[in-house]
Amino acid sequence: MGHRTWGGRFEEGPDALAARFNASLAFDRALWREDLWQNRVHARMLHRVGLLTREELEAILQGLDRIEAEILSGTFPWREELEDVHMNLEARLTELVGPPGGKLHTARSRNDQVATDLRLYLRGALEELLSLLLGLRRVLVAEAEKHLDPPFVLPGYTHLQRAQPILLSHWFLAYYEMLSRDGGRLLDAKERLNESPLGAAALAGTGFPIDRHYTARELGFRAPMRNSLDAVASRDFALEVLSALNIGMLHLSRLAEELILYSTEEFGFVEVPDAFATGSSIMPQKKNPDILELIRAKSGRVLGALVGLSTVVKGLPLAYNKDLQEDKEPLLDALATYRDSLRLLTALLPGLRWRRERMWRAAEEGYALATELADYLAEKGLPFREAHHVVGRLVRRLVEEGRPLKDLTLEELQAHHPLFAEDALPLLRLETALGRRQSFGGTAPQAVRERLLEAKKEVGLA
Repeated sequence: MGHRTWGGRFEEGPDALAARFNASLAFDRALWREDLWQNRVHARMLHRVGLLTREELEAILQGLDRIEAEILSGTFPWREELEDVHMNLEARLTELVGPPGGKLHTARSRNDQVATDLRLYLRGALEELLSLLLGLRRVLVAEAEKHLDPPFVLPGYTHLQRAQPILLSHWFLAYYEMLSRDGGRLLDAKERLNESPLGAAALAGTGFPIDRHYTARELGFRAPMRNSLDAVASRDFALEVLSALNIGMLHLSRLAEELILYSTEEFGFVEVPDAFATGSSIMPQKKNPDILELIRAKSGRVLGALVGLSTVVKGLPLAYNKDLQEDKEPLLDALATYRDSLRLLTALLPGLRWRRERMWRAAEEGYALATELADYLAEKGLPFREAHHVVGRLVRRLVEEGRPLKDLTLEELQAHHPLFAEDALPLLRLETALGRRQSFGGTAPQAVRERLLEAKKEVGLA
């Protein structure tokens, strides 16, 4: 009974450990909704082409409805010896409706069945992720707007050394841009996977008079896949999704990493909400950004899923091989990891408490405005490379004396180069330096305000 799907060729059943090793029910049962949908559409198609009577079709559809009710109520009798979700549903259908249930698999193989289910599942999962991604992008836009007036200023970094001041709003919008591209990749993957393998059967198509265009249309696919070998053998659609998820998680990891750094005593720019932090079992004073650290760490988990499936696929001959059973566990795990990370950051970001005065002081320190003086000399006609050396020598002297850049007098500036005049002194103020970065995409308040207005429109907030 347990091997009724293929047992006719065999004199004995499989070894118990081999049977457990072979079974995929523990993870592919997640596809039960898609499998029921596919079964209904396949049954209707078989009736349309004359392979099922009206009575058989009605019996099958009623049986599938009964199965759905059982699964939703938690009373469905899942059986590991039936290997996978497909055979569990088919076996239960046959128990409920008799011989018509055994006809449902006509003109179909588990090879095209699972490929179809997985594409259907991914299509729905990507729609959910795109919705969650939109929610996080809206939060980034809202946070950028909230910290624009009055402006919160953040030291910008290169090589993790203070470089030039930027608006905190500009920082938020940088991650908005990254996540917008992530959404584009998910959309591209969703569009490319939206073809139907159903009807490719085991690998060569079928001699039954099926209508693949009908089943593709009823399942919401753009079209049936054009090559039966490709339909059952290819998992590039899963690799593309994993690649998009990997890049998306890398961006979330970078965001988490910066917040972890900024929340340390050494930086002191932001405090993580209590609801998304933990304490220490031994040190009462500790407040650890564990959720952010886990998001950072779980990017490796998603990368591992991509590498793992790539390794599975790289040496497979056509067409279907059991190796492809290894596509679902890493893929489902990566989807769940990215989904949860999006939800957590969407909830966490609005609760961050940014320390405006601490950030402002940090932006003023470290000679971050030195570039303004070099640009000033270049605007006065001095070649920029020479201007760079002039200001570099000036900064070296200040470092030796332990003095900040803003303490410079006009006389000291002119002692380093006669082109310095009174109008150079305002460049030593943050407001002036920020206001000068008006190039397209720059951090000047007006440039950020213009981009913010566009972003609000893009995510439906304006």
